[in-house]
Amino acid sequence: MTTIESPTLPASAAPLPSRLMAGNAGPVAILLLALALIWYATAVWLNAPFARQIASDPQALHGWGLVEATMGMERPVLPAPHQVAQELYRSVLTLPPNSKRSLVYHAWVTLASTLLGFGMGSIVGILLAIMMVHGRALQKSLLPWIIASQTSPILAIAPIVIVVLGSIGLKGLVPKALISAYLCFFPVTIGMVKGLTSPEPMQLDLMRTYHASGTQTFLKLRWPAAVPFLFASLKVAIAISLVGAIVGELPTGAQAGLGARLLTGSYYGQTVQIWAALFAAAFVAAGMVALTGLAERLTLRAMGLPR
Repeated sequence: MTTIESPTLPASAAPLPSRLMAGNAGPVAILLLALALIWYATAVWLNAPFARQIASDPQALHGWGLVEATMGMERPVLPAPHQVAQELYRSVLTLPPNSKRSLVYHAWVTLASTLLGFGMGSIVGILLAIMMVHGRALQKSLLPWIIASQTSPILAIAPIVIVVLGSIGLKGLVPKALISAYLCFFPVTIGMVKGLTSPEPMQLDLMRTYHASGTQTFLKLRWPAAVPFLFASLKVAIAISLVGAIVGELPTGAQAGLGARLLTGSYYGQTVQIWAALFAAAFVAAGMVALTGLAERLTLRAMGLPR
């Protein structure tokens, strides 16, 4: 008995909605659209009481007129998405990058301390992991303290660090970088300990069979095995380091940086400015994570490891 197979249509002949939903673009677009609609609805709901308070005739403010009033407020409780987009366009593209009103200027100030803290925290985390892997006593003694160091809220530690370092003359970039390093060394340490101990006992036995020294075992086996774990930790660490830099700007009353932009907006009730600074920080963090992912792909390709 012969079976008749139904002809398969080429991908180009499939309906447009099916093609859009087959990849990532369609689901992501639908999710973003749903979030935008929820955001607009919430903005109308939260801004409506204040819009009625400042209206000349609150009784006449209803329906579409109420929606228009809530969308055009200068200092809304919750700014609408288009207001945040307009503020980002104005403060990023229309102002000179060196202007103190430009988000590019403030983002660069925060990024400088972020990268410095990320570098210091990553180096400290890698060194601590190497020490703990090669000394079981150090692992048992240091690891509990490393974990305990992350239980203290950074908002409580940051002012102490700023005051202590300021008393010895360290101001500006270094204190913020140290706060970033304090936050980002932890994921690097934990990830590297996991990576350096990931080789199987059979692989370690094989290195001993070859009479490999501890340094050779580290360079030829442990370090290559730890590279994927390292980059996974770096993606987390570089995002956390940005948070540390912003938190470090808050107790100092800094005049520049995304944290200073948030403080200024909070002091003067500029909620649109606050949300624009938050989105700018998110874009900076996403860009740094993307660059770290690119470095990971290039490194793993050069090492011949699967990506």
